[in-house]
This record gives sequence, structure tokens and C-alpha cells, in this order.
Amino acid sequence: MKGRRVNGPVFGMLLAVATLLSGLQSGSAWAVSAEEAIIQRIAPVGDVCLVGDDACAAAAAPVAAGGGARGGEEVYQAVCFGCHGTGAAGAPKLGDAGAWTARLDEKGYDTLVQNAINGINLMPPKGTCVACSDEEIESAVKHIIDNSK
Repeated sequence: MKGRRVNGPVFGMLLAVATLLSGLQSGSAWAVSAEEAIIQRIAPVGDVCLVGDDACAAAAAPVAAGGGARGGEEVYQAVCFGCHGTGAAGAPKLGDAGAWTARLDEKGYDTLVQNAINGINLMPPKGTCVACSDEEIESAVKHIIDNSK
């Protein structure tokens, strides 16, 4: 039987695989660090924190720079503009006096505020701003109406 010759790159690759496999023995430092790396790679990128959940006490809701509630214009720019500034999904736009006057006449101010807080049609509750208080949402509604006359 004639000996078979393995070329250099293939032999080097086989040697590297054998060395790697020998280092994967249970308890080896490499195996532990590889397992930790995998755990870190597949870990969730964040947590869901619901308002009132005591486990989320460390997560602070965004507030105005002075530490109080945000004003209507600030909330509008941060949360509402995406739809009410562009008319996305049929949202009435800021400045559209006809659309807002009709809504005010038909539903009234309190209903508009409640719709903004609870959601209506394609608008999700609070426009997805889970960190916004009801007062901040009302302030944003007032800002939109005041600037749509």
C-alpha cells in the first residue's frame, strides 16, 4: 500500500480543526468563553416595561428638561408629528382647520382627548407613547387644535 500524501494547506487545516476540537473539552476556558459569547449574542436587546410595573422602577419616563411634564408642542414633535405632520394613515394634519373644526364640532374636545389617549381607527393608544401621561397627550391635542384654526 502506497502512502497518501496530504498537501500543506489541507494538513494545516486538519491540524487546526483537531486543535480546536481538543480545546472544546468540557470545562476548558475556551469553551466557557464561547458559551458566554453565544449567550450574549442571543440575549434580548431590551425589556418591555409597563407603566405601574414595580420591577421597572429604575426605568424613568422621559420628562421635560426641567423635570416636569412635557408641553404640547414638545409631545407633538416627539410623538404626534410622524402622522399628524404628514397625514400618514389618514391622520388629520396640524394646520388643517377644516379637518379639526369638523372633528371638534362633531365629537367635542373631551372626545378628541379620549380618542388620543385610548386610540381610534389606525391611531394606537397615545400614539404609541407609553411614557406619556394623559395630561401630556391632552396638551398635545390642545397644541394641534390651537395651531389648526
